[in-house]
Amino acid sequence: MNPLQAARASERFRPGTVGLRRLALASIVANIGIVVTGGAVRLTGSGLGCPTWPRCHEDSFVPTGELGLHEQIEFGNRLLTYVLGAVALATLIGVWRSRPARTDLRRLAVVLFVGIPAQAVIGGISVLTDLNPWVVMGHLLVSMVLIGLATVLYRRIGEGDEPPVRVVAPRVQQLALGLLALTAVVLYLGTIVTGSGPHAGDVDAPRTGLDTHLFSMIHADTVLALVLGTVALNVLLVRTAAPRELIVAARVMLGVQLAQGLLGYVQYFTDLPEVLVGLHMLGAGCLVVATVRVVLAMRVRGTVSLPRPESEGAAVVSA
Repeated sequence: MNPLQAARASERFRPGTVGLRRLALASIVANIGIVVTGGAVRLTGSGLGCPTWPRCHEDSFVPTGELGLHEQIEFGNRLLTYVLGAVALATLIGVWRSRPARTDLRRLAVVLFVGIPAQAVIGGISVLTDLNPWVVMGHLLVSMVLIGLATVLYRRIGEGDEPPVRVVAPRVQQLALGLLALTAVVLYLGTIVTGSGPHAGDVDAPRTGLDTHLFSMIHADTVLALVLGTVALNVLLVRTAAPRELIVAARVMLGVQLAQGLLGYVQYFTDLPEVLVGLHMLGAGCLVVATVRVVLAMRVRGTVSLPRPESEGAAVVSA
């Protein structure tokens, strides 16, 4: 494609509501995907497969074969960052070119795009510090924030810009916000348990030195509180005749929590098998999506005003 053709293709890329939501959904999936692949790096002991950054080796940006499969796994995860960056860039361009212009969507898209290189730098620091557990924990938590923001973007694309109007009683909304905060605590405690346990990413990687059993118990108790709070939320939603969409979203959130809790208990009592730990990380990303979705469904903001061009389908494919 010559520059003129590329320019014309760019001009045609002006997605409507459906196209933008597909891009936002791709951003959610890609951010969860990078969490899972990052977990695979750690669970296979490949965290230092490329022992330096931004190069893979001191004299090479690509694997040299010195460290075998570990090297390929770590380098493959680094390459996936470019895929995530491409999705974030496409989302940013799509939001920026959509009409009418919406400032909040642009801000969210910019943060999501900037978050990719920021995550790459944090990942590089973790390598340069020989997988310092606190840096690795921060790396995961930032990904969770990006997943949450991508979920917000997806929701906001499908609704208008009118002042938010609650569809539930204030106490119900406050409970949902409390559960969102408690979910953040659960995720943070989960990273502490991981940072003090096995699967450090490399046999020589440091650990936090904290009591793994103690923090596992604290983490489990917090998860139990989260589940009980979500059960209470579901009961309140049914009793107050909340919108069907919100009731379904709350049930999905509870289902994800229960699945995560079961995985957590099973992996703890089976000495943390890699497959279950990987599924638990996937579940953490899904938990963020489910929880943010419930909070956002507590209010409405009118109908979306973005156009839906006839060429939208082609525009999405070209993205």
